[in-house]
Amino acid sequence: MDIYDVLWRDFPFLLKGLGVAIVLLAALLLIGFVIGMAICLLQLYGPKTRLVQWPLKLYERVFRGVPIIIMLFIFFYGISGIFDISAFGAAILAMGLRSAAYQSQIFRSAFQSVPSGQMMAARAMGMSRTKAIRHIIFPQAARHAIGPWTNEFSSEIKETSLAYVIGVVELTRQAHYIITSTQGNVLTVFAVVALLYFVLNRTGNSLLYAFERKLAVPGFEK
Repeated sequence: MDIYDVLWRDFPFLLKGLGVAIVLLAALLLIGFVIGMAICLLQLYGPKTRLVQWPLKLYERVFRGVPIIIMLFIFFYGISGIFDISAFGAAILAMGLRSAAYQSQIFRSAFQSVPSGQMMAARAMGMSRTKAIRHIIFPQAARHAIGPWTNEFSSEIKETSLAYVIGVVELTRQAHYIITSTQGNVLTVFAVVALLYFVLNRTGNSLLYAFERKLAVPGFEK
């Protein structure tokens, strides 16, 4: 049986690995969004005391400064020694918390791009600070964040491939299994894997670009 027959036979396993990568991607981006938005709002509108701001800054710098592969090892081997956690769960936590550090700065820049006069005008009209952020600032900042957030999406798609180092059976590890079973054919197998990642990346980017165009307000482009 040649490599093309093997690929045809094992292609469903590659698709299964791709499905695992997509679930991992969705979970880590969701965690990154929730925590990143919370960090952003606390940095911009929270108390300006050292007790609040320093931990946020430390979190951001640590998770942006340490390679993701090291984070994966720390979370998997560190947490699993205390709690019962799967490789998949450790990957979600490590990648999600790291993504939060990056997303927080994406959201922070987007919020800061909204003119300060918008908040002043909303407050002058009698709106509370919370309502002004929710109804005036956030809708504008969200539009500005889509472009940079698309870059984070693309980056995280590629970084999900690193989860295989702690045993997550995603697309890259499935490829290793096929290569092992065929005793070679590395180039062909990984060419197929590269194509799958490329299709996922381009599909996601196209949807996000379309969403960005849909939300664009004529005359208020960046």
